[in-house]
Amino acid sequence: MNRIWNSVVGKLWLTILLLVSFVLFIVTVLLLEFLGNYHSEAVEDTLKQEAATIARVFNDYGEVSNSMTIIEDILGPETNAVIAEAPHESTYYIHEGIHGEEVREAILNEPDFQKVFETDQTVIKEMLLPSLTEEDMMESYIVLASPIHTGEELHGTVFIYQSLEVMDRTAGRTTNIVFLSAFIAFLLTTFFAFFLSTRITLPLRNMREGAFELAKGNFDTKVRATSSDEIGQLATAFNQMGRQLKHHVEVINQEKEQLSSILISMADAVITFNQDRTILLSNPLAEKLLQQWHGKISSAENEPLPPQMVHMLDHVLTFEEEIEEELEIEGAYYAITFSPLYSGESIRGAVAVLHNMTEQHRLEKLREDFIANVSHELRTPIAMLQGYSEAILDDVGATEEERREMTKIIYEESQRMGRLVTDLLNLARLESGHMRLYKNVVQINGMIERMTMKFSQAAKEKGIHLSFKTSLDDWAATELDEDRIEQVMTNLIDNAMRHTPEEGHVMVNVEQEQGYAKISVNDTGVGITKEDLEYVFERFYKADKARTLGKGGTGLGLAIASNIIKAHGGEIYAESEVGVGTSFIFLLPLKKM
Repeated sequence: MNRIWNSVVGKLWLTILLLVSFVLFIVTVLLLEFLGNYHSEAVEDTLKQEAATIARVFNDYGEVSNSMTIIEDILGPETNAVIAEAPHESTYYIHEGIHGEEVREAILNEPDFQKVFETDQTVIKEMLLPSLTEEDMMESYIVLASPIHTGEELHGTVFIYQSLEVMDRTAGRTTNIVFLSAFIAFLLTTFFAFFLSTRITLPLRNMREGAFELAKGNFDTKVRATSSDEIGQLATAFNQMGRQLKHHVEVINQEKEQLSSILISMADAVITFNQDRTILLSNPLAEKLLQQWHGKISSAENEPLPPQMVHMLDHVLTFEEEIEEELEIEGAYYAITFSPLYSGESIRGAVAVLHNMTEQHRLEKLREDFIANVSHELRTPIAMLQGYSEAILDDVGATEEERREMTKIIYEESQRMGRLVTDLLNLARLESGHMRLYKNVVQINGMIERMTMKFSQAAKEKGIHLSFKTSLDDWAATELDEDRIEQVMTNLIDNAMRHTPEEGHVMVNVEQEQGYAKISVNDTGVGITKEDLEYVFERFYKADKARTLGKGGTGLGLAIASNIIKAHGGEIYAESEVGVGTSFIFLLPLKKM
């Protein structure tokens, strides 16, 4: 029932019913009033006509006894009459029903009728008299008293009375007809109200269901326009709205996907904050940073951000201005930019962009170290060149042999400077990818053994045992630049022999590891500490800080070797234990046979 009253159909039906019911009530009341007055006036007119007819009969016939037969025919149904030639005395009467005597006495003794005997005035009065059909019951009667002439000098009165029950029955039948008509009108109104409401609300219900489907995200929902009136136009507008919503949602989704793709592909961390400082959005790099910071940063308020960033966020939200700073957080350097986000004219949050500057700082430090190392490496030979050149110019050498020794030193130092410059150029070409490799298919065992045996004489002179061992198949081959690999082997074996004491061992081992050839250069030298081991492939890095250019290399050999191996698609690493020895290992991909 509540569903009906809460629907448009129920409301329209109730409104129409109330309106029609009110109109029918007013019409019924007025109609009943009109019919009541009409019946009363009709009864009075009938009684007056009958009284006038009776008076004419008496005037025409003169004798009352001769006129009674005619009077009975004149009187209408359920109408009675009393003829009195003198007051309080009835001469003739016509009465159908019981209580005739009581009725006559009451009429004749009514004081209002006495003046009719004296004047020609007609009197009509409503009286309460005994019923004509039931005992001990009183009914309303309408009584008309009209003067008549019963003789030449006699002045009598005719009393005509009729029970109002007849008029009530007539009025009741009329009322029943009116109520029946009202009931039929009520039913017809209900039918047409539901019919009209259904014709109006059926499209509205369809649009309501369509609106629910739109709310669920089904933007392909269509509403059928069955008419060209306002409801049909509303259905057309609804369909247009659905198409526009679908278009706008697709545009928003595309923009959202584009924004998500941009955030995911950004090299910078992006974090969006709400006004209450909670995180609304972050890209994967930012989430990774937050996870790294989580648990490492102690804060009294359990903030997910470092205190420096919290301070910057408070500043932006308070003063509504952009702020940029470079901070060191947990050993990493970040260039952080905080910008306010607005909703209309009020600030609704802030966005932070974090650019990791750690690599730039490392490269800057490497650049500074590179300049310092190159300067350091060049200072000694330049100083020696300058010193011995001045000595020669000043004829410091007493003998020709001393001058030849000085010239030899100048030549050797200039060669070392040339090797340093060449190594720097080769390293720059390798790191920039401009170094061209001339690759050929080479059998690994024969190549590595030949490169190893090239140092056998130098090893004998230093008292070092040099050996070669392989478990790789002799037919195993790979595609490589033999000159560049020989450069790597030369550097590794030379380093191993240089740091291995007399009676030590340098062993070159070749074996297969999955799809790679594993070449290791092992020595029993002094070893490298764990702190230095991870930096041995950097430029100018020397584990023995006391080595000079004359006793050691340029500090670029291992960096060059690392770049050569990586250019061949391989990998190089070192393992060492102080006082036991060091192993330099590199992997080269084997060619599939």
